[in-house]
Amino acid sequence: MIRIPISFNALPLDSASYFDNHKNMEIKGATVNEQKVSRYADMFSAMGAAPRLRIVRLLLAAHPGGMVVNEIGEELAIANSTLSHHLDKLKNEDLVEVQREGTFLRYSANTKALAELLGFLYAECCTRNKAVEPQRITCCK
Repeated sequence: MIRIPISFNALPLDSASYFDNHKNMEIKGATVNEQKVSRYADMFSAMGAAPRLRIVRLLLAAHPGGMVVNEIGEELAIANSTLSHHLDKLKNEDLVEVQREGTFLRYSANTKALAELLGFLYAECCTRNKAVEPQRITCCK
């Protein structure tokens, strides 16, 4: 057990108590919070290309049914080989889910992961320091 040289009421905290109080724990040199930030950065990076952001928006519009690959390609005018690359990148970052239907692949937005990603930003910008007023985020067109 690791001893943290912090005392509270003259009692040193061990690593388990520190984690319970601060919700971060060292894991191979990075805290849990740093790992989440890294994960969210990868998710934003995956959506950082215009075609992939268009795909995510299209799949959100088609929620919950999603769309098969050829429908996505036709709607966005993206060649199948390029579309496959973009969908793989989004799938690898858990932003979309895929389900096989016979010979077709149906993609849908992973709304749980997207909600977590948006919540990460919302918590910092709109609740803690009010950099953006929550009322201004209710609708974007």
